[in-house]
Amino acid sequence: MTAIPALGGSAVRGSRRAGRSSLAVAWILGLALALPVVVLVARAVAGGSFAAMLGSAAVIDALVLSLGTTACSLAVTIAIGMPLAFVLARRRFRGSALLETVVDLPIVLPPAVAGLALLLVLGRRGLLGAPLDLLGLNIPFTTLAVVIAQVFVASPFFIRSARAGLAAVDRDVEDAARVDGATEADIIRWISIPLAAPALAAGLVMAWARALGEFGATIMFAGNVEGRTQTLPLLVYGEFQGGDLDASIAAAAVLVIAAAGVLLAVRALHWGRALDTATR
Repeated sequence: MTAIPALGGSAVRGSRRAGRSSLAVAWILGLALALPVVVLVARAVAGGSFAAMLGSAAVIDALVLSLGTTACSLAVTIAIGMPLAFVLARRRFRGSALLETVVDLPIVLPPAVAGLALLLVLGRRGLLGAPLDLLGLNIPFTTLAVVIAQVFVASPFFIRSARAGLAAVDRDVEDAARVDGATEADIIRWISIPLAAPALAAGLVMAWARALGEFGATIMFAGNVEGRTQTLPLLVYGEFQGGDLDASIAAAAVLVIAAAGVLLAVRALHWGRALDTATR
């Protein structure tokens, strides 16, 4: 009779040790991931270049452009991504697997390939170049090209997350609302979207982060024109290519701090709770 409690106590102690070990491993891995970023920011601050770069016109322009274009790309992503996510989550039709593959393709494409593909379609000599030229539209190497590149590479992250969240919504709850006389628009607004909110918020955060860090497609399709297409990642690259390592490090630190600040603000608001729920 006494062996069972002893065995139970031993199992509890073993479980606690395993829990502490896994926690220690998690902290070690987390610190390993954080170390390069911490060293980058510390080097920028300690070297004195961070304060100088923070007030420079190039950094301010790149920061404003990055935040502005990512806000626009996020709005476009929601506008085109939500209807597509609804269709993929709720309907099965011939070719749905192909459509899902097409939606997910930009995730696995190298960014430079994505930028080249956009150039071949929307460039002056691209597939749609002549019709756009007739309308007086010249997209490549403009701020609009930056937004298009960001939407192309970042929207699949939102669509994938939104599709999973909407597919997980209990259809019985929606059917009950229909019985009570709710319209489809009311069901989507008051039931489907709130229940899928954690997944939607997680998708938005991931899409924004991907858009903010976008480099390859942007430089191929939009170029690196200061004040017009030079986002923060392109500024980091430009300073590094120019041989000014300290300026490149300082610009990279600004990008890290800007990204961390927005993510912390998101977590402090309602989306932060939703993101925690979706990623647990």
